[in-house]
Amino acid sequence: MRVRCVGAIVLDGAGRLLLVRRGHPPGEGLWSLPGGRVEPGESDAGALARELLEETGLPVSVGGLAGTVERPGPGGVLYEIHDYFASAGAGTPRPGDDAAGVGWFAPADLARLPLTSGLLDTLIAWHVLPAGVSG
Repeated sequence: MRVRCVGAIVLDGAGRLLLVRRGHPPGEGLWSLPGGRVEPGESDAGALARELLEETGLPVSVGGLAGTVERPGPGGVLYEIHDYFASAGAGTPRPGDDAAGVGWFAPADLARLPLTSGLLDTLIAWHVLPAGVSG
């Protein structure tokens, strides 16, 4: 079964990336892009704005598609994740919903974080992060 999901690539003025620490499986305890499932009848942009507000407390403006990845889930589920660029509105991020943590991270910090599988390589391949960042 395929499950459509969305994720947000949010960079601040200093080039830091907004990440959430997952509070539940899959990926519990790992840092990842904020996002989640697209509900029936919901657009990708609507789902992304809802998920970002729930997970980080920040309103966002959704931009263009950065890329799509597929990740296996429990019970034969395949998560089809559409990652979009987004801009955060004013405010300080705070963890909410299923996020155990939230924060802004410089590219150099990412190699030291426990990230979800393939995240760092994908962001480098999509030219979101410089090639010099490695895990």
